[in-house]
Amino acid sequence: MMFVDLDLYRAFHYVARAGTISGAARELFLSQPAVSQAIKRLETQLDVKLLLRTSKGVRLTKEGEILDQHIAQAYSLMESAERKIRDVRSLGAGEIRIGASDTICKHYLIPYLEAFHRTYPKLRIHVTNRTTPETIALLQAGKVDLGVINLPVEAGPELVMRETLVVHDCFVAGGRYRDLGRQPMSLKDLSEHPILMLETASNTRRYVDRWALGMGVRLEPEIELGSIDLLVEFACVGLGVACVVREFVEQEIKTGRLCEVRLTEPIPQRNIGVVTLKGVGLSVAAATFAGNLTCRD
Repeated sequence: MMFVDLDLYRAFHYVARAGTISGAARELFLSQPAVSQAIKRLETQLDVKLLLRTSKGVRLTKEGEILDQHIAQAYSLMESAERKIRDVRSLGAGEIRIGASDTICKHYLIPYLEAFHRTYPKLRIHVTNRTTPETIALLQAGKVDLGVINLPVEAGPELVMRETLVVHDCFVAGGRYRDLGRQPMSLKDLSEHPILMLETASNTRRYVDRWALGMGVRLEPEIELGSIDLLVEFACVGLGVACVVREFVEQEIKTGRLCEVRLTEPIPQRNIGVVTLKGVGLSVAAATFAGNLTCRD
């Protein structure tokens, strides 16, 4: 086994990140000759060329790119370990980054966020509102610690998902379409009325569309909106029949603003869940918050 001075790897990591010897030297508080010598020693020990000098600085060779990928991962793991140690000492500081849609934030996460903030008032909570596909992209880019998303999704092997809440998609109506709720009707019959749905970028919309196609019906909404709250308001004034999450409109149904349009074959239940990256450890704060989102139906 080859043992290489970790300071040499550190010098290489900073050069790869800065793109110049001088830039790395400034970050490391070393002289340029010292950094250049460290790179030469590393290349000698590994018996490979890692950098090529250019007019604008340095460029990684193919071997250098391979080494940089592994060193970057190693540094990420070390930073994660240091962060966990700091978090273990105290949850009184730091930050948790959550990705979730507007609807999930309002109708599901707010009580959890309130309780978490009350318990850890000095911990910063940063929430980024995006659709499920966009939240997954933010997670993969390292811009959020975890996502709370609409399931199901076609997950890659790098994603880990845990179901936390069972939800039921349904259709609701108000105004002139309220009478549709008097008795169950087929999806085909319902589709002959004006349909209001979320935009196609929504994972919820995709789920309902796939189910409808499986029933032999292609839903063609007259109005597409970005949030369930807007769908509710549009349905209440009689602009059509809205596809919403029943658990999120219980108050409107209870007060009579809306009535559920029952289907002879209801939409199968699905879940909301937490998504994280496999092999990337959560901070104590993020793990604590995610653990509070227990599975319930």
